[in-house]
Amino acid sequence: MAGKPRRPLTLSVDERRTLQGWATRGKTAQVLAHRSRIILLCADGLDNTAVARRLGVTRDTVGKWRNRFIDRRLDGLGDEPRPGAPRTLTDAQVEEVVVRTLEEVPEGATHWSRRELAARVGISASSVRRIWRAFGLQPHLVEEFKISTDPLLIDKIRDVVGLYLSPPEHAVVLSVDEKPHIQAIERSAPVLPMMPGTPERRSHDYHRHGTIDLFAALNVATGKVIGKLSAQHRAVDFRDFLDEIFHHVEPGLEIHVICDNLSTHKAPVVHKWLLAHPTVHLHFTPTYSSWINQVERWFAELQRRRLDRGVFCSLDELTRALQEWLKHWNENARPFTWTKDADQIIGAIGRYCARISGPGH
Repeated sequence: MAGKPRRPLTLSVDERRTLQGWATRGKTAQVLAHRSRIILLCADGLDNTAVARRLGVTRDTVGKWRNRFIDRRLDGLGDEPRPGAPRTLTDAQVEEVVVRTLEEVPEGATHWSRRELAARVGISASSVRRIWRAFGLQPHLVEEFKISTDPLLIDKIRDVVGLYLSPPEHAVVLSVDEKPHIQAIERSAPVLPMMPGTPERRSHDYHRHGTIDLFAALNVATGKVIGKLSAQHRAVDFRDFLDEIFHHVEPGLEIHVICDNLSTHKAPVVHKWLLAHPTVHLHFTPTYSSWINQVERWFAELQRRRLDRGVFCSLDELTRALQEWLKHWNENARPFTWTKDADQIIGAIGRYCARISGPGH
């Protein structure tokens, strides 16, 4: 039996911009973000079945929000009134919670707690929590940022992202960096294993048995990593690692190495090596922009899955653990997927700079 024909859906420029903003809110407004993604995919011409498959929902759910949006546009994506007890919070109280959260801090503190704000406004702490969740407010969280001051910021972003999204032919692109001072840490008491109802437990104090540095080169196409352990990370050590990279790569291929602006990467001994190896090209990331170097994502995996909870009674034990991690990773290598193009990144930086350049800053 033929399915019910879907209703055509088109978006104005303002509606698309609003929906794209809602769709990227993530955890702060998951329900609205999910509905916005449904509408955006519908507007791209996908039928209900394709949208449902893409987002992991049912066709009826897609049809419901398609029809709600066509009938009521953006207002149709909100929740309809539900039966139940009468609302006890007034609009004025909700506004006061939001305004105080955004514009004030309690005396002697840097941010509001639910109980403090509830006592000030005269409502329950659970009501404050619901208001914060509805408006995506998280006063207990803070994020750090650093805007690059590199005069070649835009050129370097286009260069590095271009290598990720459109690598040259007959070439290999490697994301390279060092992870210095990896500590061989032994806890002062034996680690107690996880049991039903009880997580793994460990002492907060430890004994340190030395440190080691790890050089890593991530092949952005295959996900495989060339690694080298070193007692230091001097310019000569970086040169030796470049030499190891050169001998690992298939002969005849151009080698594009993405690295940061560390002085050891620009030392005379490195320049001399590069002159002797004309097929190797260094590409530098902007200053204060380690996030653009894909090998940092690999280092994060190493830290989370092997080092944070690792116990190493000697430097040799740490060395073996790192070598085993490299071997295991390369046996199951998978590349990281870069999704943002240079224009999107530059645009996001520009919008952020505009936000922090107002009178309040």
